[in-house]
Amino acid sequence: MLIPFIISVVILLVLLFIFIHELRRSAGPLKWDKAPVWQKRIRVALALVPLLLFSLAFRAVFIDPSRLVVRSQTIKIDNWPAELSGLRIAVMSDLHVGSPFINDRKLKDIVARTNAGNPDLIVLLGDYMTEDSGFFHRVEPEVTAATLKDLRAPLGVYAVLGNHDWWYNGAKVRTAFEQNGIRVLEGEVAELQLRGKSFWVAGLADLWTRPQHIAETLAKAPQGATIVAMTHNPDIFPRLPQSVSLLLAGHTHGGQVNIPLIGTPVVPSDFGPKYTAGHVFENSHHLFVTTGIGTSILPIRFRVTPEIVLLTIVR
Repeated sequence: MLIPFIISVVILLVLLFIFIHELRRSAGPLKWDKAPVWQKRIRVALALVPLLLFSLAFRAVFIDPSRLVVRSQTIKIDNWPAELSGLRIAVMSDLHVGSPFINDRKLKDIVARTNAGNPDLIVLLGDYMTEDSGFFHRVEPEVTAATLKDLRAPLGVYAVLGNHDWWYNGAKVRTAFEQNGIRVLEGEVAELQLRGKSFWVAGLADLWTRPQHIAETLAKAPQGATIVAMTHNPDIFPRLPQSVSLLLAGHTHGGQVNIPLIGTPVVPSDFGPKYTAGHVFENSHHLFVTTGIGTSILPIRFRVTPEIVLLTIVR
């Protein structure tokens, strides 16, 4: 990305120089004792438009995808056990290691900033892989897992797999993660305890690439148990029973591009923008969708910042 970045900076500086030149340039010789002001305004506008458009493209390609924020959010859930009130979950998804700006150094920063938030539990919501094309290059899951193994939380680190992981080799990704201490839940549940109170984490299979066995998976937890489910694709949310207090998902990347007054033109969901990002309360239970960290298909983000979310669940 260094050479395209340098070329883009040069083009941006040239466009800026042209714009400043037109601003400072005289309107021209007097006509009928008046300066041709409108001619100058047209020249300035013609210089300004490509400068603005290229600046927006520069932001979308080089600025927003390279950022990373740690965002805190609280979700209030009725009937959430008092003993579990204040549970802190670090949520991250769509690392797409090998996409622009997601390299070994960035992974280490992600790990350090997640650990610094002191979460009780860390969940990884799929799509660790990326294709090998253009600005994307494939990084083997063993390399990614070797860095993610340094994630630390008292209740552990749990993961599900996404469509890109299965399009590559889901079994290989799972093995790499589990060999590095990250438990992958594929149609499985795990019992956790906080302050002497049990709750269950359920990992639901990816909607696009795997058979759906939602009822069978949830039945592995005791009847009446407090369940936090995690999956890659949020489109399964309407199919979940109300026994699931909270579903955590990724996949959408928040649309990657959010245009003022228009919104997100493309969201990979059958429900349009409904589950694009953030907290959704529907049918008496909760969904949280993170915008993720990497990029896919197009190596751009615009006004959709890569994020690690520190989610606090309270009664």
